[in-house]
Amino acid sequence: MNDKIENQGEESVAEIDRRDVLKLPVLGAAAFALTSITETLPAMAQDVSNGADNFYRSDKVAVQKVTFKNQYEMAVAGNLFLPKDLDRNKKSPAIVVGHPMGAVKEQSANLYATKMAEQGFVAASLDLSFWGESEGKPRNAVAPDIYAEDFSAAVDFLGLQPFVDRNRIGAIGICGSGSFVISAAKIDPRMRAIATVSMYDMGSANRNGLRHSLSLAERKRIIAAAAEQRYVERAGGNTEYTSGTVHQLAPNTDPIQREFYDFYRTSRGQYTPQGSSDLLTTHPTLTSNVKFMNFYPFDDIETISPRPLLFITGDQAHSREFSEDAYKRAAEPKELVYVPGAGHVDLYDRVKLIPFDKLKSFFAQHLAA
Repeated sequence: MNDKIENQGEESVAEIDRRDVLKLPVLGAAAFALTSITETLPAMAQDVSNGADNFYRSDKVAVQKVTFKNQYEMAVAGNLFLPKDLDRNKKSPAIVVGHPMGAVKEQSANLYATKMAEQGFVAASLDLSFWGESEGKPRNAVAPDIYAEDFSAAVDFLGLQPFVDRNRIGAIGICGSGSFVISAAKIDPRMRAIATVSMYDMGSANRNGLRHSLSLAERKRIIAAAAEQRYVERAGGNTEYTSGTVHQLAPNTDPIQREFYDFYRTSRGQYTPQGSSDLLTTHPTLTSNVKFMNFYPFDDIETISPRPLLFITGDQAHSREFSEDAYKRAAEPKELVYVPGAGHVDLYDRVKLIPFDKLKSFFAQHLAA
């Protein structure tokens, strides 16, 4: 494994002052909890109830690594999932699947793509630019417009496959990717049906916090801190990281933080891409994270109509406000589905809770020949 993080100073992970990795204050109960990293603890026993199976593999599905370019000539890495009984002489419907914000395709996206391939769809997961195996420097940068472009690039890739019907391509966005795929679909009508699961509006989450818990003064303080850090990094100082998932639990750790911890910091869903470090997984760069403040994915969401939208959220999810907001703004045809008893992260990998039958019927109906 490469022991260097690709930042301005090319420091090794071991040389990063752990006390300085995360400096922004907590965004109330925003997208992810902020914390200072002290010591990385061994993965604790994870909660694998309700069939949690993030790393699921299927003997009915063939998988191959793929790479394709986005419009900016950046290489986007993905996995292509094909039903083993696929008739390559026919044109089949296809679905692109995006991972949660701060995650990589191995976390949730591959699971969804595998399950959709089991239902007869061609499916592709992708690493958003700056994350996982996709290109982009600095690593872990926030670039919502490029993230949206990556979804369109995946449509390019799928639509050029001889066994894919380019008129029957859909998309699934999980967590933050729900907002990125909405942003993409507004200007890419080739996405004929769009589903989101446990969606986070990454713009609103960073501007306002959950339930609008972040004040304007706090927002301005965060923006100012990130702007000042730009001077530090342009002068050759350390790249700083923010947000993401806590690395240890304390007695007063907030329930939302614990929810993310159980997935990202235990063997249930923990995954460190080659060349990165578990100190940096899920953490975007501090100076780029403020770009979410200018991200308004739900503006003009009604223009996606008459293409159908499906919003899936847990009825116990702390993030349900975003799916509800999107549903309220969207035009018909649209549907909002609540999963009883499910929280936000539950729908990343708990196969007994994730409504794959609903996803199958939605895409079967709207991607029909």
